[in-house]
Amino acid sequence: MIDHLVLAGPSLDELVGWFVAQTGVVPEPGGQHVGVGTRNALVGVGGSTYVELIGPDPQQPTPAAPLPFGIDDLDRPTLVTWCLRPGSKLETAAVHAASNGFDPGEIASMSRRRADGTLLEWSLTRRAFGGPDPVPFLIDWGSSTHPTASLDHPVQLRGLELNHPEAERLSDLMILLDTPVVVTAGHASLRAVLATPRGDVEL
Repeated sequence: MIDHLVLAGPSLDELVGWFVAQTGVVPEPGGQHVGVGTRNALVGVGGSTYVELIGPDPQQPTPAAPLPFGIDDLDRPTLVTWCLRPGSKLETAAVHAASNGFDPGEIASMSRRRADGTLLEWSLTRRAFGGPDPVPFLIDWGSSTHPTASLDHPVQLRGLELNHPEAERLSDLMILLDTPVVVTAGHASLRAVLATPRGDVEL
């Protein structure tokens, strides 16, 4: 199942402003990723799927490691990757991905507090990032309440399309992980279309 899309930019405030101008929808404040150097805002897009807007957090010290998703190199809003919530255990799904030729990366634990103080904790796979990545990372929210539980859904995800040089293998992986999406052969990229109060918006 598609858990969320990751829309990143060099400034979260500017990214939120861009999203509002495009869609007419104001994202909900998310929280800080303490120690990572980022913060986010969220928009529900139907069911238990959302768009995460993420950018640098000026209230945190500059981290030793680069910011995730190549944020340091971005100069505009960019759909950088997406996240899949597998039906099986995270470890099992990671093995399935690796057996299909896609290294999901190491499994790491993360957390953040919502504006109301609720602590969210999750585990995810961390892939090496070299630009917009159509291969999803994987997530398990464990016992935490899913972020969409506190979100409205003013936007709907019309579709997600992936381009990858090894389209057939990536399609096989999507079927294996029970999340069929359109995969076409080409330069690695991804495209999403949102139905919004201001019409369809492409990310």
